Amino acid sequence: MTPQTQFDIIIIGAGPAGLSFARSLSDTGLQIVLLERQPEHILANPPEDGRDIALTHSSEKIMRDLGMWDYIPSTEIGTIRDAKVVNGKSPYALHFASGITDRDYLGHIIPNHIIRQAAYNVVKDLPNITIMTEAEVVGVETNTTAGKVKLKDGTELGAPLVISADSRFSETRRKMGISASMTDFGRVVVVCEMEHTAPHNDTAFECFHYDQTLAILPMFGNKSSVVVTLTADKAEAVMNMPPEVFAADIQRRFDQQLGEMTLVSERFPYPLVGVFANQFVKTRFALVGDAAVGMHPVTAHGFNLGLTGATILATEIRDALESGSDIGAQWVLKNYESKHRRIARPLYLGTNALVRLYTDTTVPGRLLRRAALRIGNILPPVKQMITRQLTQV
Repeated sequence: MTPQTQFDIIIIGAGPAGLSFARSLSDTGLQIVLLERQPEHILANPPEDGRDIALTHSSEKIMRDLGMWDYIPSTEIGTIRDAKVVNGKSPYALHFASGITDRDYLGHIIPNHIIRQAAYNVVKDLPNITIMTEAEVVGVETNTTAGKVKLKDGTELGAPLVISADSRFSETRRKMGISASMTDFGRVVVVCEMEHTAPHNDTAFECFHYDQTLAILPMFGNKSSVVVTLTADKAEAVMNMPPEVFAADIQRRFDQQLGEMTLVSERFPYPLVGVFANQFVKTRFALVGDAAVGMHPVTAHGFNLGLTGATILATEIRDALESGSDIGAQWVLKNYESKHRRIARPLYLGTNALVRLYTDTTVPGRLLRRAALRIGNILPPVKQMITRQLTQV
């Protein structure tokens, strides 16, 4: 049988954004192909990568609607009911509480590899979705009527619409001539999971110390996701600490609030680079997920924003189908770009400004961040706006 080479949509990258986008269009009859460099067994059983994803209520709803939630074990779902931001060693905290909302929690936290596996499971057996693994894209081009993708093995695929979902350092984005604004924060995050003897009470902490930032995110049971952000020149030393020394250091920095802490996973380092594509679309081509916007993790918007963008694009395509229009028409893609940029740009710029404020170790910087925490508590509209972003559906 001759392999199929013509599709309605080609998606480059089978991460959660690409997979969820494909799943959201699975009942339309469109023929969709996902191209992924990794082998099938990695998609089916992704290795742990240390990243744990804080999900908003909106993202949870999308995942439930797509059937992804059914594949996530209850023992992998942590709950965030409260969140506190602490500056240096000050006992004062900016406090976000679920009690001021109509929800009983701010969000959930789930390991990234569990989400990736769930996204694959809801797509793998769908009749109109083809997943081509170990497929390396070497060429992408589009014109006013169609797009074409060439693979390393010589295979050429065609479709009226090509989607790039291949990471914040997207090679496809570059091949299509789309530039991106990048912010290298000069820092590295070291992520891991730790168990502790005292309960976390479903409270997330962001502790802005003067030499590094420490985030403690509540997972299921007496376990937390730990995110250490520090300058790149200090990351290697932290990675090389013996496990018991590392655990003792985190325990000390968190003032023993979780009792005795034990490292229960590997430590994974990730360089911090924020990316915002200067265009989200070109002729018969669109960016989704981190290929469009790669966020700093401090505000936990990255995955949520990618899922939101994929949903916006899928909705525009559905609208085009219902009206009998061309799914790859420029007006369809421009509608997506306009709506997604309206959401993404303020979040991206605001997050970067927050990071600059809380990594400024000068005396004026310390005074300013201390004032910012108090203003956030004193002015209810500020807290309500942030809390609403987490809890709205």
